[in-house]
Amino acid sequence: MGLFILRRFGVMLLTALCLTFVVFFLTNLYPNLEKLAKTQGNQRMSDEQVEAWLGNRGYLQPTLVKYGQWLGVVPGFTKTLDDGTFVGTCTRPGSTEENTPRYCGVLQGNWGYSTVFKDEVGTIVGKRLGNTGYLMFWVLVLMVPSALIVGVLAGMREGSALDRSLSTFSIITTATPEYVSGVIFIAIFTSSTVGLKWFKGTATQAMDNPTFENFFLPVLTIALYGMGYIARMTRASMTEVMTAQYIRTARLKGVSFPNIVMKHALRNALIAPFTVIMLQFPWLLNGVVIVETLFNYKGFGWALVQAAGNNDIQLLLAISVVSVFVVLVTQLISDIGYVYLNPRIRIS
Repeated sequence: MGLFILRRFGVMLLTALCLTFVVFFLTNLYPNLEKLAKTQGNQRMSDEQVEAWLGNRGYLQPTLVKYGQWLGVVPGFTKTLDDGTFVGTCTRPGSTEENTPRYCGVLQGNWGYSTVFKDEVGTIVGKRLGNTGYLMFWVLVLMVPSALIVGVLAGMREGSALDRSLSTFSIITTATPEYVSGVIFIAIFTSSTVGLKWFKGTATQAMDNPTFENFFLPVLTIALYGMGYIARMTRASMTEVMTAQYIRTARLKGVSFPNIVMKHALRNALIAPFTVIMLQFPWLLNGVVIVETLFNYKGFGWALVQAAGNNDIQLLLAISVVSVFVVLVTQLISDIGYVYLNPRIRIS
């Protein structure tokens, strides 16, 4: 198991480097840099002025050099402009040449400076990730148990009225995008008498004081979409297990149906849904973009929209790296968990 984890970690690290380089290359294409120069300088800048602005700040260096500076393995770019202003990769407002570090990349814990929020990128990502993490926690609390219960109940007796009803519900929730269900919930619960009574808060207020009134609607919107997919996978797995030979043998021996489900079928039926549940973490982290924007909940997805819309390259890179890390870590946990849940798998 130790060798397996070590190998997977090595692959994960190599994949992370490749993916971050691709994201870095795309975000540093010249049209994006030109937009950044005009946003930070003047929208009426000429092509020569744009090129001078980018060159004075190190954006026109070779991509591999800039990537090494961003990682922290290459010394940062520095330059003193004609007006005496000291600029560079590692500079901040008010920095001087004496107090500017030579290396200031990700390996040094420096994620850059946000041109939109005028703050350290690491501080912004940490705060927004915390808001989304709180939202994700309650989504999982609502989504996972509900989906497993619906899937197990539907799969216990394939073709029954209960199976058809729950399967229809699962398909409807999966087929309804978050922006549709979110708009429907807002229209119903914020304009009706029930809505005015129970949902008079806003998701923005939930960042400081989360209550049922201001937090339940975004949680429900995200949970419903993911719940249907997990429930369908659980139902398919449960149906397959219930037709296995050892289940038939248990029935012939007179074992009661509840005992067959709880003691023999449930563990094997949950192997496939476990992998699906782990895959929900990357989706929750990046798929909440629509919901957070819709409900104005300033979390990780909201920060991604702000970074992309305002061409905040450093913030966009940091969010991309965190997203890549979450995807790779959840994949690793999924592989390890699958080995433990499935006794038929052996690692030599």
